[in-house]
Amino acid sequence: MLNFSRPAAGSKRQNIIFALMEGLRQFAASNDTIIAPATAPGVSAIAVIRLSGKDAINKCNDVFTKNILDVKSHTLHFGNIADGERIIDEVLVSVFKAPHSYTAENTIEISCHGSPYIQQEIIKLFLQKGVRMAEPGEFTLRAFYNGKLDLSQAEAVADLIHSTSESEHQMAISQIRGGFSNEIKKLREEIIRFASLIELELDFSEEDVEFADRSDFINLLNKTQAAIQKLIDSFIAGNVFKNGVPVAIVGKPNVGKSTLLNALLNEERAIVSSIAGTTRDTIEDEINIKGIKFRFVDTAGIRETTDEIESIGIEKTFEKIKQASIVLYLLDPSTPQQELDSIRKSFTDKSDSNKRRLIFIFNKTDLSIPFIAKGNDILFISAKEKTGIEKVKDQLISLVNLGQVKVGDIIVSNSRHYDALTRAQQSLDTVLKGIQNKLPTDLVAIDIRSAMFELGSITGQVSTDDLLDSIFRNFCVGK
Repeated sequence: MLNFSRPAAGSKRQNIIFALMEGLRQFAASNDTIIAPATAPGVSAIAVIRLSGKDAINKCNDVFTKNILDVKSHTLHFGNIADGERIIDEVLVSVFKAPHSYTAENTIEISCHGSPYIQQEIIKLFLQKGVRMAEPGEFTLRAFYNGKLDLSQAEAVADLIHSTSESEHQMAISQIRGGFSNEIKKLREEIIRFASLIELELDFSEEDVEFADRSDFINLLNKTQAAIQKLIDSFIAGNVFKNGVPVAIVGKPNVGKSTLLNALLNEERAIVSSIAGTTRDTIEDEINIKGIKFRFVDTAGIRETTDEIESIGIEKTFEKIKQASIVLYLLDPSTPQQELDSIRKSFTDKSDSNKRRLIFIFNKTDLSIPFIAKGNDILFISAKEKTGIEKVKDQLISLVNLGQVKVGDIIVSNSRHYDALTRAQQSLDTVLKGIQNKLPTDLVAIDIRSAMFELGSITGQVSTDDLLDSIFRNFCVGK
């Protein structure tokens, strides 16, 4: 795979060479025709097989019973896919002509019956005609190479396919539409404008002249750093939207942890028994509450035990508490105030307590047992009768700390983007200190180039083969 990076602020000759290399890269990427199923494997009513490449329409025309060589783009045609006299299937063929397609190449989508055998026979027929199987994510990779998507938009395609909640879906859609990309490109272009003047100063270093006004540059750096910091801060919310909020359900044995999990999920996910210590291992599942994904973990009951297996389960309980953002601590109605205060203090005293929110839940309100302990951070429920469950959900939503971030905002959810932004911020901070300390221009220029590279790596304006391979190999084959 060919890939080149644009010079930070190169000469006219360098830019011409880069343009030629870009043309060569695009030619190398689209010189053959690829095929892959675009729908999930298995039996279904219909399946879609996708082809892309210069000869996609010609190759399809060779095996399709209707002539589609001269048809208009974005048209649908009914006919048969046939291997000589043998008809494989009745299909609908969608024709998309370059550059007006997902990949910017000639593209064919064949809607056939969803038999795995039919799909296999159609793909085998095209392979015999010289078409090759697509690599994972190659259709989207070609869209990136051909300028239909930048790298962050391409990654958002994968996020969209794997979205399981409203918040994930909206965040991916926003990124595909280019909100995040445009913000990054705007920040990078402003830096490039000043960087070109800094680079020009290096060419006239013997004359000791300044083309870039340092006070204006400092103002730009402060403005850019503030914008980048806002994106970095949004990563916390982005992680919530994308990966879900980890919630540990903990407490002594037989207080109703598994019953609460079942009530929250509205299904019999965990075994419920009156025998203490039934849950020996962690049980995990997730649900969406008002568009936010929560990942619940039912844990083994916390108590002193000589049972080796139960002891391992209790160790896992404490591990899950450390990993959780929210802890639902279930208590028996007879729990004394002193014990409640002790538990509350043990969580508050921990060094990482600021990362974890605690909800005390007194269960079994359906029983005629007086509740002894009191506090403003307590909820009362009956997991068995499913009363108070909505209050628990409301409390969970209220504890999700998104700050001022909303789903419609520009949000960073990709750890690669977060790392690049963090490194860019560090480089800009070094640039700012260098200017304030009147360091030589060539040293300042190094850190400016570093910041520009990091921002460019997010959108793919600069990239490497290893980076692209790492991203696109995680796509499904037909995308």
